[in-house]
Amino acid sequence: MSIYAISDLHLSFGSDKPMDIFRGWDNYEEKIKANWTRLVTENDMVIIPGDISWALKLEDTLADFKFIDSLPGKKIILKGNHDLWWSTMNKLNIFFAENKIESIKAVFNSAIVVEDKAICGTRGWDYASSGESEQKVRNREAGRLEASIKAAIDTGKEPLVFLHFPPVYADFVCDELMEIIKKYDIKTIYHGHIHGAGCHNAVGEYDGVKFKLLSCDCVDFTPQFIC
Repeated sequence: MSIYAISDLHLSFGSDKPMDIFRGWDNYEEKIKANWTRLVTENDMVIIPGDISWALKLEDTLADFKFIDSLPGKKIILKGNHDLWWSTMNKLNIFFAENKIESIKAVFNSAIVVEDKAICGTRGWDYASSGESEQKVRNREAGRLEASIKAAIDTGKEPLVFLHFPPVYADFVCDELMEIIKKYDIKTIYHGHIHGAGCHNAVGEYDGVKFKLLSCDCVDFTPQFIC
């Protein structure tokens, strides 16, 4: 089995939010499908760390998840800042079961074992925002990251950590997340969220931790080989 990852699919089959209004996103669904089917086999795993669907309600994500489900391999999803449809894990699992979506599982305060690895992580939050409410979100996400990493460690497998927001971007550092990352000696973080010209400001390494950007338009709409 090979593990791949790609972030920020921004699908909108069930909503009126096309991404092809942005430069470089023309025919992006076809590009994703072509590259995915070229690389990924039914025995492989693909991690999607957030911004999966533009839908606002879970029921409106059906066409988007059917598209993902139809692609080769198993998939693990994590929440992004635009995944406003994301509800509880119980509701998500019921939705998948009722609609016979069998190849997708979610990580949320948890970890999923994939052979000798344990997939874990969380959404994270904005590195540059300020204010009491924003601080509460960062603290909560740090707690969720720690809970997920602990769940991965408890499996006895090597944690592979995915975030939607990068903990470091340009000159900004999310100290709350970096503290957890350093505490558990995580050497590589995989993330999305960054698009367009912002890809040039993505940080490759900070304080001994490597960061791998997975956003669709930054990786030419191609799942990236992880291990």
